[in-house]
Amino acid sequence: MTETLTSSATTPGRPARLPLLDVLRGVAILGTLMTNVWIFTSPGAEWAVLSDGQGEMSFDSFSAAAESTMRLLANGKFLSLLTILFGVGLAIQYSAAERRGEPWPGRYRWRALFLFAEGTLHFILVFAWDVLMGYAVTALLVAWLLTRTPTARRRVMWWAAGLHLTLIGLLTAGLLADGSEGGAQGGAPVPREVVDLYAHGGYLEQVRFRLDNALDFRMEPLLSFCLLVFLFLLGVRLFRAGAFGSDATGRRIRARLLAWGLGLGLPLSVALSQAGPDLFFLDRYVAGPLMALGSIGLIGALVERARRPGPLLTGLTGVGRTALSGYVLQNVLCVFVSYGIGLGLAHRLDESWRPWWVMGLWAVVCAVLMAGSTLWLRRFRTGPLESVQKWALRH
Repeated sequence: MTETLTSSATTPGRPARLPLLDVLRGVAILGTLMTNVWIFTSPGAEWAVLSDGQGEMSFDSFSAAAESTMRLLANGKFLSLLTILFGVGLAIQYSAAERRGEPWPGRYRWRALFLFAEGTLHFILVFAWDVLMGYAVTALLVAWLLTRTPTARRRVMWWAAGLHLTLIGLLTAGLLADGSEGGAQGGAPVPREVVDLYAHGGYLEQVRFRLDNALDFRMEPLLSFCLLVFLFLLGVRLFRAGAFGSDATGRRIRARLLAWGLGLGLPLSVALSQAGPDLFFLDRYVAGPLMALGSIGLIGALVERARRPGPLLTGLTGVGRTALSGYVLQNVLCVFVSYGIGLGLAHRLDESWRPWWVMGLWAVVCAVLMAGSTLWLRRFRTGPLESVQKWALRH
């Protein structure tokens, strides 16, 4: 299977494409939707993240256990995986510029600035919890760090990790000292007018609401900036160490990631999620990155054992190759299905339908993206938004 994908992605004069990276990107894109789908379908939607509208972990019934398990598997894990892979992509861009003898960051600055513009539009027009803006800012810093010495990068990487852990520790201590039941998600119920906005309000009203509350909605990139820097640089190190190759070195590194990442991350995440909402930050921003590393090892092992690329693997590869388009499209589809400006299912279906219709929505959107990307790539080399980006940067 690996041989087939590698040979199909090889171009004369360029290094062979690493097929595992496309699969991992596909998993990361669809995995982020495992978290975001609950945002779109909750009363108050995007604002519910800042309140108690997202609910707590519960295993009192089969339906509650199913929802809690899905949330547990998704919370921060796939976002961290996507962040690591963005760092890998940055390292690949740097290597390509070095081979061509081009200055660095050079044209990459424009690529990052264009990504920031795309993220800004996505934030305003589609989804308040966009990640592209934060990635673009982090990419500009890490792109510059790639011109520094390995020692300097290593120091920045571990300083970023230390500052991140300190911040998360202080926030968690503050929540524990406060003793309120709302934990990291606020504690106040979603205001009725906000629920009505997403259930019955117009599109321009929702856009205005995002702009009016931009600072609140941009909280996560600010809060997790040090983590983004750490994971970007970790992605660079993993790529340069050969962690994504199909040789013995790649398999050895991924085996270690699997053992340590899931061995530590999974029990830690389970324990933190059961300890109450006050430990939300530790679960999302500490256990999440550990499990992301473990997922690289796990997915790598599963891909290696696949005899040939079936529909699932082909679909994940397609989503990975059209990752930017897939990320935006999945959010657009969820807006259309969930909000009152579209089908409005989030308020038309009562609580008796949850969590099954939400999980079904996630599965359907995943299937649409996998099938759509596979068909698209039969005629085009890149996704639609990727093509727009390339065209814009050429002119």
